[in-house]
Amino acid sequence: MSRTGPLDLLIDQSRKARDSAGRALAEERQSHEQAAGQLATLQRYRNEYCDRLQQAMAQGIAGATLNDYNLFIGSLDKAIDRARGLLAQQQERMDSSSEHWRQRQRQLTSYSALESRRAHQEQQLEQRRERRMADEMTQNLLARRPRQDDNNPQ
Repeated sequence: MSRTGPLDLLIDQSRKARDSAGRALAEERQSHEQAAGQLATLQRYRNEYCDRLQQAMAQGIAGATLNDYNLFIGSLDKAIDRARGLLAQQQERMDSSSEHWRQRQRQLTSYSALESRRAHQEQQLEQRRERRMADEMTQNLLARRPRQDDNNPQ
């Protein structure tokens, strides 16, 4: 028996909200992965430049070139700090989005449990009705059946 009542509407809305929160969480995770990738790229680039600087210093390097290396590595350090900050912010957004999704999932689970209980109660009620009807039919059949005592005149 399919019914569309207030609880069914709540379940539908809750499911849509949960799905929307799931999509938002997926986007936040993707952004987090991108931010982590950018940070890793900057760190790798910095390490490569430090290695180049070490090699150049081992072979002998002009003061101006050494200064350029140091300035560039300093700018990479600032970019790495900014990338770390962005990654931390993205982690917070992702955590918040994850909690929002969990709340929507709990809400949907609660509504679904209420719907299951309602359906179970309806099923029990229907079974009672069927038993009552079967009992009434049996009583009617027994009431119509002639008694053996009535058929045997003494």
